[in-house]
Amino acid sequence: MRIGFLYDPANDWLAQHFPREAFAGRFAGRYSFEEHRDPDRVEGCAVVFLLGCTRLVPQSFLQRNGLTLVVHESALPEGRGFAPVQWQVLEGRSEIPLCLIEAVPEADAGDILATGVLRLDGSELYDEMRAKQAAATFELVQGFLERYPELQRIPQAGEPSRYARRTPADSELCVDKTLREQFNLLRIGNNEAWPSFFVLNGHKYILTIRKAK
Repeated sequence: MRIGFLYDPANDWLAQHFPREAFAGRFAGRYSFEEHRDPDRVEGCAVVFLLGCTRLVPQSFLQRNGLTLVVHESALPEGRGFAPVQWQVLEGRSEIPLCLIEAVPEADAGDILATGVLRLDGSELYDEMRAKQAAATFELVQGFLERYPELQRIPQAGEPSRYARRTPADSELCVDKTLREQFNLLRIGNNEAWPSFFVLNGHKYILTIRKAK
């Protein structure tokens, strides 16, 4: 049975954490795994996991594969949209729900097929957060594959809320607030792609953060 993983080529960090050997060994003789970055090359898979994808796949993609699933990091229907981990870290949360949902034409609106949790201790910086998110993601995927084709669907219930897309401008620090007040904003900063910064006296200053060994 063919299982596909489709990564967004502009956001494929999860591919670096995929435990390929562990999955191949655990599911030997049951599943064959394939990884893609081009949705046009994915066809005839029993299950496809969309990982890190920031765009909706077309209906034709859903029709030419069996079951297409998405991992979303919030207690759906709350927190649909973009960057749910970062937004919830800013809210001060240390336990972030994960939902494995069916991909449907409306973003983040499909039935929930499995749930998990991403646990943070409050000290993690961006790379550490990503590593823990990846581990929780693939643990959720593994649990689903161990039960598949048994499915338990839970329709989303309640009023949805949405997180906005984050941009580099969202990494701006306030010079009049303390580091303690803004530590979570520093934590989610990506030192290369969207570093923290502040503006003072007409000049922009970049701040990077690393944990001392």
